[in-house]
Amino acid sequence: MAMKKIDFYFDISSPYSYLAHTQLRKFEKETGEKINYMPIFLGGLHRLADIHAPGLNPYKGKYLIKDLKLFADKYKVNYQFNRYFPIKSIYIMRGALVAEQNNYFHNYIDKFFIAAWVDSLNLNDEKIFEKFLKNMNINFADFFEKLSDPKIKDDLKNKTEAAFKKGIFGAPTFVVNGKMFWGQDRLEFVFKEAKK
Repeated sequence: MAMKKIDFYFDISSPYSYLAHTQLRKFEKETGEKINYMPIFLGGLHRLADIHAPGLNPYKGKYLIKDLKLFADKYKVNYQFNRYFPIKSIYIMRGALVAEQNNYFHNYIDKFFIAAWVDSLNLNDEKIFEKFLKNMNINFADFFEKLSDPKIKDDLKNKTEAAFKKGIFGAPTFVVNGKMFWGQDRLEFVFKEAKK
């Protein structure tokens, strides 16, 4: 019996999205199923939902760093909290849409998650961001031009607003079989629902 489709709403700036990503890739390899990756701009989503990111609160932030390490160890995946947090992800997430148009979306997502949450690169630094992109073996000039394309800007904005209208308020969020699950610690229920 075919499994139900899993929609994965994510932003590279979210460390919990990274942890979810590692487990979704594992799920894909084990089952042969493909996850539907749904890029959004988390900063814009939080504004729509009137939410302040918990990682920006110093008390919650200290807890989150320990919590993330706890799950990274459980999953046995490479991870370190980004020294330059918070990551300003607007260009990264617009870039994900450019990558989707040019058939290197999954490679782009893999590399940026690793850059942010394994290598702890300062992706807020324009020079580091550009150098990282140039090492990706893509048409850099074309890519950079499209980051400012009104269609790409509108597409990311529309995807984020569409997610909010579905009741999504944070990342990672999963929708499967019409049911929403928020947080990478809900993956057990996500996979169970997909197998129904």
